Amino acid sequence: MVWKPHVTVAAVLNNEGKYLFVHETSEDGPVLNQPAGHLEDNETLLDAVRREVAEETAYEFVPEYLVGIYQYRLPAGDKTYLRFCFTGQISGQRNIALDPDIIETLWLSREELDHQDICLRSPLVNRSLDDYERGQRLPIDLIHTIR
Repeated sequence: MVWKPHVTVAAVLNNEGKYLFVHETSEDGPVLNQPAGHLEDNETLLDAVRREVAEETAYEFVPEYLVGIYQYRLPAGDKTYLRFCFTGQISGQRNIALDPDIIETLWLSREELDHQDICLRSPLVNRSLDDYERGQRLPIDLIHTIR
């Protein structure tokens, strides 16, 4: 068997001090996460994050910066995730049904997030928020798609 990481994208979206989260179902029960998901075949990272934000929140997302690239291995099992996290602007909202795993979308301050009874999907949620709040913004033109 050939090992390979699960490549994912995510978005940190802030509006007046509140961050956009999705309350979603997972194998371990309900969790909170940034809008995020897997890179699909023949898709760029930027296309993937725009699609995932739309599918999970109905918002149209315009990525402007890369917040960070994160490698995370699940404590139990053999899955490793390579996550590309972006930030940018919301340019509108679509009238579409959300992914079936989405329970609801929430705008929460960091303090409100810390007081939720719902578990975070992974430590990547807080780490990307920490990097965002520290002002970490990398130009997205660092990412090149060669076809």
